[in-house]
Amino acid sequence: MRKIILWMLFFTLFIWAVLELKNSVDQEELKKQNTIDSLQFKIDSLIHEIDTLQWENQIWDFNLSNNTVHLLSAIILVESSNNDSAYNSYEDAVGCLQIRKCMVNDVNRILRRQKSDLRFSYDDRWLRNKSIKMFDIYCKHYGLTTAEEMARCWNGGPKGMQNEMTANYWKKVKNKINS
Repeated sequence: MRKIILWMLFFTLFIWAVLELKNSVDQEELKKQNTIDSLQFKIDSLIHEIDTLQWENQIWDFNLSNNTVHLLSAIILVESSNNDSAYNSYEDAVGCLQIRKCMVNDVNRILRRQKSDLRFSYDDRWLRNKSIKMFDIYCKHYGLTTAEEMARCWNGGPKGMQNEMTANYWKKVKNKINS
């Protein structure tokens, strides 16, 4: 009888030790996963910083006669005061170029017509590099070649040049270019 009690006690202690070991391993795995998640968040943040820095080092002259003109920089200043986090809740316009959902839809429509696999999400409007890419796709698709065409059509849609309301927008952009 004594042997049975000792074996039961030994077996209970053995099971308890195994469970504690498993619990310890699970806690270590949880710590590792938390560290990985934290590092992934830091990597995502750094990628965003790199995208912003890459944009700041690029020259956006769009074949204008004066290569020192930075049209896109002027548009970004007018749209968002150079703020990637700008948000206009009234229009649901987002990011440095104040892109609305209809613009993302239009750019994705253009890409589908071009049989491109590239697509943009509404969240991409917050990212400067993706906003600039949408701007570029939009301007090229609609054959916008002059600074005024690009600015006015960005503000008023593909027929922006025909809309008198965009003339004031162009004046603001032109003032930023000339300042």
